[in-house]
Amino acid sequence: MTTVVPTSDEDPAVSAFRFVSDLSWSDAGPDVAEPQVSRLCIEAEELIAFGKWLELAKLIVPSAEVIFSKVSEKDVESIFTIICNLVTKTENPEEVMEIVKVIIPDKPIPPEIEKPAVRLKIWINLYNLLEAPDSRFYVYNKALELAVVGKVTEYIIPSFKKIDTFLKDWKIGIPDQRELFLTISNILKDNKSTAKDSLKFLTNYLATFNGEDVHVLEKAKKGAVRAIVEFVKAHDIFQCDLLDMPAVGQLEKDAEYSLLYQLLKIFLTQRLDAYLDYHSANSTLLESYGLVHEECVAKMRLMSLVDLSSVGSGQIPYELIKNTLQINDDEVELWVVKAITAKLVVCKMDQMNQVVIVSHHTDRVFSQHQWQTLRTKLATWRGNIGNVISTIQANKITEDGSQAAQGLVVG
Repeated sequence: MTTVVPTSDEDPAVSAFRFVSDLSWSDAGPDVAEPQVSRLCIEAEELIAFGKWLELAKLIVPSAEVIFSKVSEKDVESIFTIICNLVTKTENPEEVMEIVKVIIPDKPIPPEIEKPAVRLKIWINLYNLLEAPDSRFYVYNKALELAVVGKVTEYIIPSFKKIDTFLKDWKIGIPDQRELFLTISNILKDNKSTAKDSLKFLTNYLATFNGEDVHVLEKAKKGAVRAIVEFVKAHDIFQCDLLDMPAVGQLEKDAEYSLLYQLLKIFLTQRLDAYLDYHSANSTLLESYGLVHEECVAKMRLMSLVDLSSVGSGQIPYELIKNTLQINDDEVELWVVKAITAKLVVCKMDQMNQVVIVSHHTDRVFSQHQWQTLRTKLATWRGNIGNVISTIQANKITEDGSQAAQGLVVG
């Protein structure tokens, strides 16, 4: 196996270039190859001497492409570690970006690209060498593209947990955020274990259209449709803010998608009976979106139970649950347990009195009304805490006064 071994006096970049040049000219024979390699290495040394890092990158990178098919992954990484390090040689941000675009050209990545997983690792290492937000964002965006084209998305998915931090660093505009969120959501949508995250990023994408005019909102229509379908399909997502988003709201009066908007409204604001009526009239539509009736019924039963928990005194009779969920008597407690397991309600079952006592429930939507309710509860809590503190302070003053009086008597 060929290995890069720089001499003690030679710049690592020249050693790397010598290595890749030897490979590039290996088929030409030693008589032709040796003078060519020597000439190129001398040129590289001159560029280093004059600090022409961009020109050096342009000299090395095209030749370095050959190594992907001729050497081990370890050697590929070693060579490109040296090449990527060129971005640290200059303090000019514009030159850094130009070097980056020599290493990662600003053009579509071909499907037949060699060793995408190795390249992705190299690009992530390059990202970590950069300081400027614009160059970092460029590299990350190209890494996303490479992961999709090269079918190696499993290597980029862990980074999605840090997107909020990345966004603070990159300071990118709305159009770039929009494209980023949609790309990430598309990567995640085909993986069942990441369906919730897919909907989260899709929702973030739709949120970037808030405040836009009708013509711009039109571009979000397909994403809005997909978001509704993903929410209804998801067996473990019971809360969303889609109804409050203009990108989704535009579907309410849309000739093609108004019925789908109506379905979302049923899941977030109504109960099982409304869904069953809807299904009777629109079963073909549901099937066209890949929605399974039995799964929708199961989800609507849980959503209906949440709705029951949100009204009244917090005590739900078994009979009301049975009728609302359209189940048998012996299934009531089973569905309550399902709701508890899904963390939709915190409650106790009073079998003696045949009631469910709910102490907490999850709202299906968290709109202005829910914020106002939370604000009221916090104000009440703050007032109660204030009263407790005042009482404790008053008791302490009284106690201190009594002790002082006792001291005077004893003295």
